[in-house]
Amino acid sequence: MGQAVSLHPVEIAMRKRLASLNPLTLDLRDESAQHAGHAGSRPSGGSHWHLAIVSEAFRGKSPVARHRMVYEALGDLMERDIHALRIEASAPE
Repeated sequence: MGQAVSLHPVEIAMRKRLASLNPLTLDLRDESAQHAGHAGSRPSGGSHWHLAIVSEAFRGKSPVARHRMVYEALGDLMERDIHALRIEASAPE
């Protein structure tokens, strides 16, 4: 049997909030280990993220507007838990 994957609490909260954008695909990766020792880095991880998200909600929106939608969905996580977020947000082709 496969081993259960334990998600970081910040990832669980992010996925829950990003569900409001009705993503067709959502790839979320914790890149915190690559930033160890840098500002905002925490030993437990969960501070630096890469998000690739595809949603119909992004159709016709500029990249800046798409990023704002992501920030709005994440709310106070951006102020409290997430130090850095690299976003690739697109509409389905």
